[in-house]
Amino acid sequence: MTVGQFLLVAVLALPALGAVAVVATRADRAARLVGVVAAGLTLLAALPLAAGDRSWFAWSATAPAVRPWHQLDLPWVPGLDLRFHLGVDGISYPLVVLTALLTLLCCGYTLARVPAGGSGRALVALLLVVEVGILGTFLALDLVLFFLFFEVVLLPMYAIIAGWGGADRRRAARKFALYTLFGSVLLLVGVYVVVSAAGTADVVALTGGAGLSRGTQLAAFTLLALAFAVKSPLWPLHSWLPDAHTQAPTVGSVVLAGVLLKMGTYGLIRVAVGVAPEGARWAAPALGVLAVAAILVGSLVCLAQTELKRLIAYSSVGHMGFVLLGVATLTTTGLQAALIGNVAHGVITGLLFFLAGAVKDRTHTGALADLSGLRETAPRLAGLLGFAAVASLGLPGLAGFWGEAFAVVAAVEVGGGLWTTLGVLAAVGGALTAAYFLRLLRRVTHGRPSPAVGRLTPALAGAELTAWTPLVLLALAIGLAPVLVLGMAEAPVDALVGVLR
Repeated sequence: MTVGQFLLVAVLALPALGAVAVVATRADRAARLVGVVAAGLTLLAALPLAAGDRSWFAWSATAPAVRPWHQLDLPWVPGLDLRFHLGVDGISYPLVVLTALLTLLCCGYTLARVPAGGSGRALVALLLVVEVGILGTFLALDLVLFFLFFEVVLLPMYAIIAGWGGADRRRAARKFALYTLFGSVLLLVGVYVVVSAAGTADVVALTGGAGLSRGTQLAAFTLLALAFAVKSPLWPLHSWLPDAHTQAPTVGSVVLAGVLLKMGTYGLIRVAVGVAPEGARWAAPALGVLAVAAILVGSLVCLAQTELKRLIAYSSVGHMGFVLLGVATLTTTGLQAALIGNVAHGVITGLLFFLAGAVKDRTHTGALADLSGLRETAPRLAGLLGFAAVASLGLPGLAGFWGEAFAVVAAVEVGGGLWTTLGVLAAVGGALTAAYFLRLLRRVTHGRPSPAVGRLTPALAGAELTAWTPLVLLALAIGLAPVLVLGMAEAPVDALVGVLR
């Protein structure tokens, strides 16, 4: 086993073993500390995966479209020709690191603050199980293995929302589960259509169509795209998201927005577009229209929101619309926009939910009308909220700018009346994004302090600063040096676009 193969196994084994160790540790705080150690080791194992085989720089038309830096390919179910096939490349690596980082920050956050509803030990164990499912989804190069990891996330995330969420947590958890199960059924049928027609579940071999007929590709893409649209979520399949975000505990919202949604967009790029390129070309206009609808609807609804976490939740619908618009263009620029938009959204929205949780924990309310004057009593918290808001609205120099700008440019580059119109409408949606975030800041940070805000103290806990600082620095780093994400994804995206033509 090479070092790279060992790291691939370690990235999945460490959080799984960590979850077991957390459950086996009786003392609650000690168990949470064990979870932090396991999450930290997982991040340390994920980071060196970038030091892999970069021969994909010499990609040619005769090379496979998916060329992992490291891969592990072992027999799994020989009778069905299923393999335990893991791999990482420039498309999946940033999401792997983001998942490991956010899980570590969430586990660390529980050392200082455990939400009401259950033990911190159980919460940390569930977070680690969710991490296994998400990381496995990003690393799997076998469709059946991909499906299994995709499903691992469902029950623990349901338990996190239902066990530690708000007053209406059980209804929100049920809604999340029902929508996700609906998407899972579609994903299972789509995987079956592809595997039965192609005779293999290997994503490397399947990327580019693998000789699948046009009819099979159209059917497969429709099923797969709908399944991933539920998870992304794409309007009008998004209605589970605001309730889940609003009711989930702070760490649940961070993981949900930061990386769980990315399972849908990643699956759309890696599986739906890669395996069924003819289906992707056929459905691209409809996907583009739905993406722009998500941008506009999400922005308009945000302008009418009166609750802090619910506003941030609906903003995710709009931001993921930009990601999906980039994917719909099927161009290098558009796919790069989707990839950097994915990472930027995970960093910035994760920070926003951390800050929203801090505000709500201190004031015991999320109503915007009850949160005025935050900068007068807690200026540092207000300043961080302002930074996260302007990063999310796409201010140049911060991470949120690149995904939105490149998605609009990609739509205009495709040309034609439809795509030019979609690009213009998406740009209007970007302006609306600025409007609702500025409205948020005016309502929350300006004015005279409300009674709920007036009793706050300006101090920030050390655990809070420890969790928030990496996200602030990443938002700056990606905004100032987008090559950190775009550079490693350039060749894999070029290879994928090559099979789409």
